[in-house]
Amino acid sequence: MVLSIVALLASAAMVGYRQSRIRAAEASIVSSLNTLNQAQFIYMQSCGQQRYAPTLVALGTPAPGNDHGFVSTDLSASDPLLKGGYVIDMTGTPATEGEQTCTGSVPLTSYRITADPSNAGVSGIHFYGTNGDRVIYGDLVSFTKDMPETGAPGHGEEIR
Repeated sequence: MVLSIVALLASAAMVGYRQSRIRAAEASIVSSLNTLNQAQFIYMQSCGQQRYAPTLVALGTPAPGNDHGFVSTDLSASDPLLKGGYVIDMTGTPATEGEQTCTGSVPLTSYRITADPSNAGVSGIHFYGTNGDRVIYGDLVSFTKDMPETGAPGHGEEIR
């Protein structure tokens, strides 16, 4: 009798622990997307000649005379990036005219970022997307194929 009660309590604790990990991963990815949007805005204003960084790695590249990139190394290690159980991918439309950015990259005229759980249901339940409008959207289905570079997607809700 005592063992069955202990087993029941242990299983309930594991379910609660897993749900807490998922909620923490989702809060972290929303914060990361917000940071990436802010970094893209700063990059556009200071380095991109009113255009955006083409990759996450480019956002981590310091501008001349600076010691640090526009985002920390944990957000600019690779393209796409696996962070906290989510795969972050940034794409956009390359500028066809004009100069390169101060970091030597060909800039984007607009961008979109998607974040999908690396193992849906285990590392996260929700999928996220954002773009040059700097609004973050969440849904139970991926934004990978249908997140526009500007404006709201055809599905999902704004994360506030």
